[in-house]
Amino acid sequence: MYEFSQLGWLKHVIFHPVEGYDDLRWKKKGSMKIAMVIVLLLFVAMVVKRQLTGFQFNDSYVKIFNIVPLFVQSIVYFFTWVIANWALCTLFNGEGTVKRICIYSAYALVPYIVGTFLSVFISNFIVSDEVVWMNVIYYVGLGWSVVLMIQAIRTVHQYSFPKTLLSIVFTLVAMLVILFLLVLLISLFQQVYVFIASIYTELTYRFRG
Repeated sequence: MYEFSQLGWLKHVIFHPVEGYDDLRWKKKGSMKIAMVIVLLLFVAMVVKRQLTGFQFNDSYVKIFNIVPLFVQSIVYFFTWVIANWALCTLFNGEGTVKRICIYSAYALVPYIVGTFLSVFISNFIVSDEVVWMNVIYYVGLGWSVVLMIQAIRTVHQYSFPKTLLSIVFTLVAMLVILFLLVLLISLFQQVYVFIASIYTELTYRFRG
């Protein structure tokens, strides 16, 4: 095994996923601070992709846009993934903790984030006939992140490869359930707020009257 700085461990994991994640686990390394920075960069990357992609390749650009959907699609989705995977680890006899799942999963996002930034950058300097290069960079980053994520879940829980894939499928299903319940909860609170506000308004009107 090796000894690295915190950023060195991140680089080790990205370029040597099998060995890197195994070393990360046995050495009990990985930084929560770096993981949170990566998640923040994921959000930034999605905003940049939406707003700064070259105009001829950007079908979703708007001068005034709602940042909330991008926040949900990055930060909320990530933490929902972590919670859902941790909730299922008992069912699948996994060994991961919330902290480990969060760190390992965040590290896996780096190629996707880098690929997104690079594809946005070159999109402003290429013509439409060269779009293939932008797509190659983006999808290579995405694909490598998928590989890293699979290895991250396999290592953190000490699963076999088939069990890892099954765990990921069930995690995605659990995410849908959690997000659905969250939407229902928000809707319920909104209705309660509207109800209380209407009662307050009615009482205020009557007392003034």
